Amino acid sequence: MSERQPSPATQAAIAKVALRDQLLTARRRRALAEIGDAARKIAEHLLADADVRRAATVAAYVSVGSEPGTSVLLDRLREAGKRVLLPVLLPDNDLDWAAYEGAADLVSAGRGLLEPAGPSLGVEAVATADVVLVPGLAVSRTGLRMGRGGGSYDRALGRVPVGTTTCVLLYADEVLDHVPAEPHDRPVTAAATPDGILRF
Repeated sequence: MSERQPSPATQAAIAKVALRDQLLTARRRRALAEIGDAARKIAEHLLADADVRRAATVAAYVSVGSEPGTSVLLDRLREAGKRVLLPVLLPDNDLDWAAYEGAADLVSAGRGLLEPAGPSLGVEAVATADVVLVPGLAVSRTGLRMGRGGGSYDRALGRVPVGTTTCVLLYADEVLDHVPAEPHDRPVTAAATPDGILRF
């Protein structure tokens, strides 16, 4: 008697776990100098981008660990007169949002995250952003983003109006031909890497 094959959704979930582990291992091996260099280059590309230059409000995030850094980018966005929204993780893994008022305004939250101390604006606030910058571990050449598995950003992206620029920040070798996807996964319209911005 043959064993029953797992469903396509189960196969995708298993493939994601394996790829996520591989990508996180590769990130942990990156040198601090490479992480810092990537942060500067990504900030330069985004700040020169027409969509970002036109944006009044940008939703972004505070990078952690070996993610491409965002601290330079966040401060430069504010210096350029943008309203910057940052996520606040809720107990159910959904994302609330609050305005970024500078690095001194950030407070420690669970899971090693830093969050703005200001008043919460509600989960729908992300819909007011002209550009939404999100973290990820990889993206396919069709814009399918793979995150860490909590589903927080898939929920947030589901509130973003169609036509809004949604961009994942990655290292250049994290743009892949294919990433495993599940029905709840939300695509992005662009990826920013140290090599430039890719549109999907």
